[in-house]
Amino acid sequence: MEQNEQVKKPTVKSLTAENEVLKAELEKAKAETLSTKDSWLRTAADFENFKKRNQDTRINAYKDGKIDIIKKILVVGDTLDRALSMSLDEKTMEGLKMIARQFSETLQAEGVTEINPVGEPFDPNFHEAVMQAPKGENEIPNTVKQVFLKGYKLNDKVIRYAQVVVIGD
Repeated sequence: MEQNEQVKKPTVKSLTAENEVLKAELEKAKAETLSTKDSWLRTAADFENFKKRNQDTRINAYKDGKIDIIKKILVVGDTLDRALSMSLDEKTMEGLKMIARQFSETLQAEGVTEINPVGEPFDPNFHEAVMQAPKGENEIPNTVKQVFLKGYKLNDKVIRYAQVVVIGD
């Protein structure tokens, strides 16, 4: 080896320049890290919001489906009520009463309650007036005289309005 070959020693100027480059790279990496973290947090929040919306949608779809099915089977209850109002032999009537009781218990177990407002004041939130009857003796105007078709509520939501005859003035 030659003695003339010297190992080049870094100068203060070159070290300062290299330090500045490293600082710039560090700042760039910090900015990218913050940007990535922010993006990740936003994505995580969006996903949580999606899960909540999806859960609400699923719950509402279940409730809507339940209401649709209940509305369809209410026709069976209407038919049972008409059959019970007919003149039938004792055993047939007893059988129909058992079926009607079971039908009613099933609806109650699902949170369905009957709206049968005979004698109550007319309320358009629960009743649909299909006729108006003249006022008779001892009858109060604007009350329900007769129910053509029973109404039903699921919890607090009306799923079918009671079709009624209202006493006029």
